[in-house]
Amino acid sequence: MSKVAIVTDSTAYLPPELIRGYSIEVVPLHLIWGEKTYLDGVDITPKEFYERLATAKELPTTSQPSPAAFKTVYDRLLAAGYDVLSIHISSKLSGTMDSAIQAKAMLPGARIEIVDSLSTSMGMGFAVVEAARAAARGASLEECKAIAERGLRNVSVFFLVNTLEFLHRGGRIGGAAAFLGTALNLKPILELRDGRIEAIEKVRTITKATDRLLDIFAERARGKRPLRLAILHANAQEEAERLLERARQKVSVDDISEAVIVPVSPVIGTHTGPGCVGIAFMSGL
Repeated sequence: MSKVAIVTDSTAYLPPELIRGYSIEVVPLHLIWGEKTYLDGVDITPKEFYERLATAKELPTTSQPSPAAFKTVYDRLLAAGYDVLSIHISSKLSGTMDSAIQAKAMLPGARIEIVDSLSTSMGMGFAVVEAARAAARGASLEECKAIAERGLRNVSVFFLVNTLEFLHRGGRIGGAAAFLGTALNLKPILELRDGRIEAIEKVRTITKATDRLLDIFAERARGKRPLRLAILHANAQEEAERLLERARQKVSVDDISEAVIVPVSPVIGTHTGPGCVGIAFMSGL
């Protein structure tokens, strides 16, 4: 039986402690700032990115990896005897999936399966990790793909942004456009739904919005176990730590099998803006 390697992209921003020892390859997206292009999470870290963003007069833009970048990774893994499962950011948010599909087309007959996560960050990341764990146990390409797809069907991602301006400028605002033009002190709570950013509700003040974010988590997670929980943040580590502590109190301790705090990658942070916090969880695996 062939070995299976998992390929994903940098928007997952996988915690090193979760992926150490597994066959996972990350293809970085691009961050374009002025005349310079950075590889997401490689040439610029979240800390460096958010510190610069806070005072930047010119906002960065983003772009997907090229098909050639994917082909290089696929070629190397195939030559090493791996089948390849490639899991990527929602096709409704990025052209990354299209690049992966084009790369596969350059390798006719190769054992490559591509999955549109319809998610990003740890909404996608948990499925990547579970597929890699299955591969390490000797699961086939088809079995790893089925595990990833089952995990993705049981993922929730919702988040709170300080302003919709970054999503609006980046063209990723989706259904959250309904909240544009509302009073500045109203904080929008958004979610990834069917691969797009959609509005849940708007709440007055950041404190009440955070409380509501936790209530939504409790509602969505009720009766589901085991829970793999991630707190996401865009340069808001202290708030993320408090959010994780409070999220743990919303469910039974026995329900949470894994919990991590994960920075939002620079490419995603370009669209959310600094200060964003969110919750991603996967159940049933």
